[in-house]
Amino acid sequence: MKLGEIEGKKILWALGTGAVLLLALWHYQGVKAGALESQDGFLTWWYGILAVLGLAAVFALGWLLLGKAKFKIETIFAAACLLLGLIYCFVLPPLSAPDEIRHYISAYKISSTMLGQPSTDENGRVYIRSQDLFIENSGGSQDGAETGQGLGLFLEEKTYREIEKRGLKGTGDNQTVLSGQTAVATTPLAYVAPGAGIALGRLLNLGGLGLLYLGRLFNLLMFTAVMWLAVKRMPFGKEILCAVGLLPMTLHLAASFSYDAMIICMSIYFAAICLDLAYSGKNVRIKDVVLLAAVMGIVGPCKMVYAVCMGFCLLIPVRKFGGLKQWAAAAAAVLFVYGAAMVLINLQTIQVYTGGTENYIGWAEEPGFTFSGLLHSPGKLIEMFYNTLVWQLQYYHLTMFGAYLGNIDQVLDVPYFIILFLTFALVVMALKKPGDETIYIKGWKRAWIWFLFLACAGATMFSMLVAWTPASSRVILGVQGRYFLPLLPIFLLTFKNEWLVLKKNYDRQLLFLIICSDVYAAVRLFSIVSMRI
Repeated sequence: MKLGEIEGKKILWALGTGAVLLLALWHYQGVKAGALESQDGFLTWWYGILAVLGLAAVFALGWLLLGKAKFKIETIFAAACLLLGLIYCFVLPPLSAPDEIRHYISAYKISSTMLGQPSTDENGRVYIRSQDLFIENSGGSQDGAETGQGLGLFLEEKTYREIEKRGLKGTGDNQTVLSGQTAVATTPLAYVAPGAGIALGRLLNLGGLGLLYLGRLFNLLMFTAVMWLAVKRMPFGKEILCAVGLLPMTLHLAASFSYDAMIICMSIYFAAICLDLAYSGKNVRIKDVVLLAAVMGIVGPCKMVYAVCMGFCLLIPVRKFGGLKQWAAAAAAVLFVYGAAMVLINLQTIQVYTGGTENYIGWAEEPGFTFSGLLHSPGKLIEMFYNTLVWQLQYYHLTMFGAYLGNIDQVLDVPYFIILFLTFALVVMALKKPGDETIYIKGWKRAWIWFLFLACAGATMFSMLVAWTPASSRVILGVQGRYFLPLLPIFLLTFKNEWLVLKKNYDRQLLFLIICSDVYAAVRLFSIVSMRI
């Protein structure tokens, strides 16, 4: 490494850390104003802890990325994901992620099974401890989260106040009652990690908040571990995986109960295995096929649209399987496991969507589109897709990177200039670096990955058209940018070409600036919530 390059990295390290410090001091004014208005002095010292942790993360991760010593990128990613994930878990408290209250109750159900206790009654309602009822009845509402009163569903200063007041200790009241929430009808494997966290909290006699934070921590640990495996196994483009894994939206989901955390990391891991087998010198072994089948069997039932990930297997040359027969047997094994998981978990849902002649959208109290009706009206289907792309594409872009965090709260956003920088950083990291870097994905393979990405996007939009959009709407409702995160890093890898070649490799510098952006977004969000009185 040249002396000038070393000095440049040191300057960037100092400037990034200094900028985060100045911005943290600036947003302290908002926290202070909120503390004075609400008379909750704890906000200032909470913010102090947050600022110190954020600066420590920027400083330490900057040293790992920009220092003389060369640490493996997967090691740096794991450290960054855990540190930043914990910060986001603190700033955006439990149940603030989209649909998190239902994911939480689903994990609670799994925790009861792990502890050998009854999980549901005969009607499928979930048993919880009576001391945990406040989680869905926060603010004293008898209807709980159904009226928007669940803890964290709407983030404001009093959310922090209730967390500070209650603490993590339990009350000792372990009598079981029925929750007002319904569990998500999906594979229980989606909630093994957060369920284990809740089970541990119950064994330790922690209170409801203790269960919430432990469940989130275990989901974050699962996400970090699987992404570490994915980055380690990727034969190229490792930094792209790291960058997508460290986007504000990804961190928010990873540090929540949402099964999106599992979907994102497992889908990326599946793609990493396929690319490793396709482009490294390895031949496909039986354990590789078993691993691919297991991953798809876990991911598939959560959201059927990610079945397109199986298309990554076609990037692997047939010769690496040992012949066409072995390739066909491997493909059949993966498809069989996926199909069996779908039948066991989602058969009834599939029958409802594909076989019904009528559809009623409950949240809108209006009739909706039907699968058969859309197939017989291709003009209407094209119109809905066109209108959606014209009016909603910007929204997808923003919500994929980090706008509208919390429960799709438009106030809890990452500033637009940060979204633009994150977009720029990902595109630059995807371009060819100087030297003899090989462009692996080109020709039909590039076109195939584009097709898979567009197929996933189209399937997602179509599913929400049937499941969530009333017939009176002119656009498809319910689609968010976070749904595209599982395929985003592999799609970005197709940007590498011979026409745009960087003069230097800036991947680690850009990763450091992404980390700075994450911490800045966190301190700003804390300031915003503190002022919502």
